[in-house]
Amino acid sequence: MNILSNEQIQAIAPAVMSTEHKAGLSDHYTQIPTIQVVEDMRKLGWEPVQAIGVKARKGGNSAIKKHLVKFRNEGMYMADADGNVDSYIEILLTNSHDGSSTFRFKVGIFRLVCSNGLVVKDQDMGTLKIRHQGYDFEALRSLIHTMVEKLPDVIGRINKFNDVIISDEMATEFAAKAADLRFGDNLGKIDTSQLLLVERKEDAGMSMWAILNRVQEKLIGGGFNYQNEKGKSRKARALKNFTQNIEFNSELWELADHYVSEYAEVA
Repeated sequence: MNILSNEQIQAIAPAVMSTEHKAGLSDHYTQIPTIQVVEDMRKLGWEPVQAIGVKARKGGNSAIKKHLVKFRNEGMYMADADGNVDSYIEILLTNSHDGSSTFRFKVGIFRLVCSNGLVVKDQDMGTLKIRHQGYDFEALRSLIHTMVEKLPDVIGRINKFNDVIISDEMATEFAAKAADLRFGDNLGKIDTSQLLLVERKEDAGMSMWAILNRVQEKLIGGGFNYQNEKGKSRKARALKNFTQNIEFNSELWELADHYVSEYAEVA
């Protein structure tokens, strides 16, 4: 587990360490540096493993922009049939210092085999956020405790995804709907077979889990061809904006969950 030091966080995402906030905010706004939450997460056994900041436009202030920190707990992982670590449970924290965001927490699943992270939809974990005003360690401890209590339900849902087998027709439909989520009105046509292509043995098969991970990796990583709404051929770029990445992953999880709940049959 590659744990980040404060010096590394400062170099990667300075806003995490910032004590600045946007000028002109209400007197009721309370400035809580994100690094304070990072230190409190460390006390709870969750270490920062990734930090991402947003660069401000010319003349802007990166120190107040939205940022992301991902945390892992060494004991929170899923293993394969041979007992080897397959995936880590992650907690994703987003925040900003411009008054546009509270501390928001989501659960993610980081698969070692493909280095992509699915994000569990909000409905599975509840609304998990803490306002800057009134923040304290006990509020954070309670929130993280709530998240950890719900993790068995999330893992149980993943097991369900593994148990459910979908047809070729459903897989094609799922891939098309996932592409719609990724591109929205910019999507004209796409050959969904590109998204369903098996790249490694771990993702082979027609379980909802295998299909979800194949499609997710392609749509996040890009590199495939599609036609835009004007009929022009385009090569998909990787989805690098972390806010869009989290939103898309949450929607993709919800779409797969819908297929499992409504359409598919257990093998």
